[in-house]
Amino acid sequence: MNKLVSRRTKGTVGFVIPGFFGVMIFVVIPLMDVFISSFQSVGHGGFSGLQNYKAVWENTAFRLAAGNSLQFELVSVPLLMVISLIAAVEVYGMKSSAVRFAFLVPLVIPSNSLAVVWRLLFADLLSGKAVFWLFVGTFIFKNTGYNMLIWMSGLSAIPETVYDAARVDGAGRYTQLFRITLPNMKRSFFIVAMLSVVNSLKIFREQYLMAGSYPDMSIYQIQHVFNNWFEKLEISRLTAGAVMTAVVFFGIILIIRLVCLTDWHEISVKYKRKILLRGRGIK
Repeated sequence: MNKLVSRRTKGTVGFVIPGFFGVMIFVVIPLMDVFISSFQSVGHGGFSGLQNYKAVWENTAFRLAAGNSLQFELVSVPLLMVISLIAAVEVYGMKSSAVRFAFLVPLVIPSNSLAVVWRLLFADLLSGKAVFWLFVGTFIFKNTGYNMLIWMSGLSAIPETVYDAARVDGAGRYTQLFRITLPNMKRSFFIVAMLSVVNSLKIFREQYLMAGSYPDMSIYQIQHVFNNWFEKLEISRLTAGAVMTAVVFFGIILIIRLVCLTDWHEISVKYKRKILLRGRGIK
């Protein structure tokens, strides 16, 4: 048995090592360099402590962009998740593949082409408060089909016999949704939420192509700041801002994981049982 495991291990080493070195060279080492550079001064490269982070935090443009990015996340991501879930539930029962294909069409539309069409159709909405909702709609338009596929994979993992038993017991459509579908799709919920947050950062392509480096203040986001700092070679601010953004981003992912994958029902039952035992004087 040990010889068999050893042979399998040796067979996979040749595939793992190139990927490992690729990740180290193109991901880990550049990230470490960015982290180190965030504590250095531009020019002589001396240690500057937290001065770069202080300069970034006190920068008015960065704070405006951070607030706008957070607002966009809080509005667009929940809307996308709800809309894509409704689409997945409705499309899942359809036999026709044409409807599924229709939802996937926006995924293959190049950002340049979409920007040209959007500028022709919504030229009057590229300023003022309406531009924020224009890009929220663009984000939902581009990503609904992608999220729908993930939701549908989660739906396919739920046995149809469970729904049949629920129908026999008189459970309606909404009861099945909240009592069967959603509780059994926690992992899909986490994946969709995480990927939605990641994809929300990619809306910068459309924003940049349609509104330029300095768009309306309501859609001036983190990527605009980083792009403008890069053009001006303000590397110290750029690296410090990137580290701050990465920390917040991973914090959001951890919160999503905690909310989505924690068994809150079990925790609630244990808490109620503990309270009940205390009321009876049992420790």
